Amino acid sequence: MSEPTVTRTDADGVATLTLLQPAMTSRLRADLLAAVTAVAADAAVRAVLLTGTGRAFCLGQDLGEHAAVLRSGATDSLDVVAAEYNPLLLALAALPVPVVVGVNGACAGAGLGLALAGDLRVAAAGAKLSTAFTGIGLSSDSAVAARLVHCVGGSRAAELLLLAEPFTAETALGWGLVHRVVPAEAVHDEARALAVRLATGPTAAYRAVKEVLATAATDPLGTTLALEARLQSGLGATADHREAVEAFLAKRPARFTGR
Repeated sequence: MSEPTVTRTDADGVATLTLLQPAMTSRLRADLLAAVTAVAADAAVRAVLLTGTGRAFCLGQDLGEHAAVLRSGATDSLDVVAAEYNPLLLALAALPVPVVVGVNGACAGAGLGLALAGDLRVAAAGAKLSTAFTGIGLSSDSAVAARLVHCVGGSRAAELLLLAEPFTAETALGWGLVHRVVPAEAVHDEARALAVRLATGPTAAYRAVKEVLATAATDPLGTTLALEARLQSGLGATADHREAVEAFLAKRPARFTGR
């Protein structure tokens, strides 16, 4: 049996998915999609941590594998975006629980797309990030353009995609692309602590927040207000909401169960 490309470990309500190789091969995309799909169906998972190993988080497409396809003369060599990348990014976006990404090192191309698919990002100090696509004569994939426009605005997104110049984790922090920058050796612990914190919180409310955020930037105000009203009405009937109100009145910490 071939070596795994992704591992999953579970503890404290957090499913940790770890990329074991720096480049995205077809095998890694399939393995990660399978892992994300399994996590989405697991009611015991209350938060997800996605991270890598070594000096890189994810460098995007494995160009060696890609070059072999191009040399073969296959006319469908780039159908991989629709067939493999898009289902993976849609599955990550659809996860109903908070996703923390531990960007442990270099991150480029589709790897940047993976990182931006998370809800919160903890990055290693000095880590280099890049869109990379135009450097190999391609446009963006993995929702990088959409995420960048939402995070940093159209003007900076154009600069990052057209010039494809690398930038550091510290710069990304200033732009709001990552949320915390810590020493490389502390990324896993910091990201896991954040995921555990979220796993002990009101996960039904987090799920609603994710739903609103996914549409608020593009939907008309009236549509967003209607969605908020519907979600708030449902959350008002949850045990977590009642517990939080009672805890506030009793001046004690709330004990959330996700119900």
